[in-house]
Amino acid sequence: MKGLLNESTATVHKYEPQRDRGVAECGATTTVTHDQLRVLPVEQALDERDASKCGRCFGDGGGY
Repeated sequence: MKGLLNESTATVHKYEPQRDRGVAECGATTTVTHDQLRVLPVEQALDERDASKCGRCFGDGGGY
């Protein structure tokens, strides 16, 4: 599953590819600049970037 990593908060969101700029499913990244967002597999964000899951996007996430 692809995720959207907000590098400024180290939080990975569910990626919504149909939206402009690669916006997260929960909408939390609508005000984040494009250079702070990375599309990558969720597991890669968690393992390699030490990110947390968004609680709005994932039932097992820690919150946002």
